[in-house]
Parts: sequence; C-alpha cells; structure tokens
Amino acid sequence: MTRRKVVTGLALAVVWPWTCHAQQAAKAKIIGFLGASSAETAGPWIAAFVKRLGELGWTEGKNVTIEYRWAEANTERYSEIAAELASRNVDVIVTWASAPVLAAKRTTTTIPIVFAAQMDPVGAGVVASLAHPGGNITGMSIQQTDTAGKRIELLREIVPKLARLAVIANAGAPGAMLEMQEVVKTARSLGLEAIPIKVRQAVEIFSSIESLKNRADALYVATDPLVFNNRVKINTMARAKLLPTIYGSRDYADAGALMSYGPNWADLFRHAAEQVDKVLRGTKPADIPVEQPTKFDLVINATTAKALGIDLPMSLIARADEVIE
Repeated sequence: MTRRKVVTGLALAVVWPWTCHAQQAAKAKIIGFLGASSAETAGPWIAAFVKRLGELGWTEGKNVTIEYRWAEANTERYSEIAAELASRNVDVIVTWASAPVLAAKRTTTTIPIVFAAQMDPVGAGVVASLAHPGGNITGMSIQQTDTAGKRIELLREIVPKLARLAVIANAGAPGAMLEMQEVVKTARSLGLEAIPIKVRQAVEIFSSIESLKNRADALYVATDPLVFNNRVKINTMARAKLLPTIYGSRDYADAGALMSYGPNWADLFRHAAEQVDKVLRGTKPADIPVEQPTKFDLVINATTAKALGIDLPMSLIARADEVIE
C-alpha cells in the first residue's frame, strides 16, 4: 500500500464518524410548542404528549427537539410566539385553543400545525372540514359546541329549579364565543333565562361573578386558557356565591367546580402526538382528518356539592365516570 493511500485511509477514518454524527444531527426534527397557558398548568398534558411521542419512536435529545414557549394566557403573546417559532423554521407547530391556533395559522401557510384541542375547528374557521382540513393544519376537536346542550341537561338534573343560567366566555377566544352562543340558544329554547357575560381579563371574570349574586341559579363557564389559568379562584368565588358550576373537562372539577362533562385532555394530547408523528414522517396535514373524541367523561365533585347544599341524585352518581370526594 502506498503512503498516499495510507494517509487517505486515515483521514477518512477520522472524518467518517463526524460525518455520520452530522448526518444524524441533521435528521433531528424540531417541534415548536406554543403553550397557550403555563408549563405548570399544562404539565400532565405535555407529559402525555411526550410519552406518546416516545412510544412512536421520537426521543427528545436524540431525533427530536421540542422548543417550548409559554403565553401564560396572554392573548398578545400568541402571535409573537407563533412568529418566533416560524422564524426558527420548526418542522411542526403544536398548540391548542382557538386564539393560539388561529394565531399560528395566520403566521404561516407552510409549516405544519397540529392543534391538540380546539372547540369547533370548522365554526372557528380553523379548517375547511373535519374530513378534509385543507391547508397546513389539522388536530383534535373537542366538540364543545356539540355537547353544550348535554351540560345544560346535567345542570337541570342537579339544579331542578334552574331558571336563570349565567354563561361566561372570553370575548378574545373565538371557540369560547361559539360555545357561549350555543349555550344561550339552547338555554332559551328550554325556557331558561340566559345571562351571557363576555370578559377579556381575569379581573373581569371575578367582578362578573361578584355581580351574579341573586341574579343566576347556576354558572356555565366556556373553556379557554384564560379561564383555565384562573379556574381555582373562579370556583372558590362561585362556591361562596352558592353558584353551581359546570365546565367542559375534568381539570375544572378537580379545581373545585361542581361538575364537568367532556373529553379527557391527556388523551387528546396523546392523539395529537400521533398526528405529529405522521407529519414528521412526511404526511401533509391536509391529508390527516381532524379527529374527534369518542368518550366524554362526567365528573362530579361531591365536596363542592356538599358545600353548596346540593343533594346529588343517585341516578346521576350512578352515571358519573368519577365522583370526587
């Protein structure tokens, strides 16, 4: 073997591992995570999302990186974060709730977007249809508007003399406003007096609850990041005013609401991870149908019921998926 061949062979031996490493590093995907609320409040959902990604072969620090940004339910931050993630040229943006989803959609038409939970994707203008979302976006629908009537039925069952129903929704959240419209329409069709209350800040939520004393028999709260971040205080105030409350997910019942009826959000995030997996492997979001939950959980907080002086009907307890004691 000539000296030149030996030197060339040694050079290749040195360069080859670095080339392989560079190629492996280049294959790592980047998920931009637009967190609508905070890392603390969304912790269980994120854990479910990351765990499912791992089961599908995506491991943080190896072949995927997740860049988290948290808006803390600040509406103005949604567009800022979406623009920041787009400038990083991430492989997919993951978020949830109408306002953040729409902010991401307005920011980019090329980077895939997967929403882990959205109230009414078609009604809010997020996708063209559930079966054929079109564009660069797909995700999970939570069907809040479709199940609003069911929540009112549950309230009437637990509050037999229900006549006046207050409905609070964030005016800056398109999905929450759609839910409010459905609740008001359904309540009035049942002969109930509906009291719609639009808010934009936490302080407005609290002042609105203060104003409901002797004006409402129950409170329906439309889900959105602003409400979620303040759920404990909202429920504490409602209990003090002897107002039964209902929401669209068990996280609120855990935080002291009388009851909730809706999908399991950890499951939603697990399914969102499956959609992200498809995107990272080359499937276009337009070809991934928006999924809908197949199971809705009824959760009742018996401690709150006792504090409100409500005797829970045995028929309702028997149907509950969980009763929090």
